[in-house]
Amino acid sequence: MSKPVDVGSLKEGGYIIVDGEPCRIVEITKSKPGKHGSAKARIVAIGIFDGVKRSIVKPVDATIEVPIIDKRSGQVFAVTPTSIQIMDLETYEYLDAPYPEEEDLKSKLTPGVEIEYWRILGKVKIVRTK
Repeated sequence: MSKPVDVGSLKEGGYIIVDGEPCRIVEITKSKPGKHGSAKARIVAIGIFDGVKRSIVKPVDATIEVPIIDKRSGQVFAVTPTSIQIMDLETYEYLDAPYPEEEDLKSKLTPGVEIEYWRILGKVKIVRTK
C-alpha cells in the first residue's frame, strides 16, 4: 500500500518508492527554476530491504509514491536456518521474516524475545529488539 505525495514536501529521513522498492531518503537537493523550466528535485535514497542506493530526478510539483509502513510488535517464536518465525502480539498470527543484516541485532534474536517489525508492501523487516 502506498499514497501519492508531492515531491516538494519530501524531507530527508522520509520514505519513497523507487523502481517498486521502498527506500529511505538520505539526500534531497532542489535546483532553482530556469527561465522556461520548473524547479527539479534530485533525491538519493537507499533501499530498506536490499540496501541499494538509488537516485531519481523529478519536478518539484510532481507526485511520487510513499509506502505506508505498518510498525508492529511481535515475539520471536522460533529461529530456523532460513528465517525467523514471529508471532504478532496483537493478532497472534505467525509469520516468517528474513534474517536482518545487522550482526548485533541478529545475535539478540532468540525464542521469547520481543521485537519491533515493519510490514512494507507485503514484505517483513525486523527493525529492533525491545
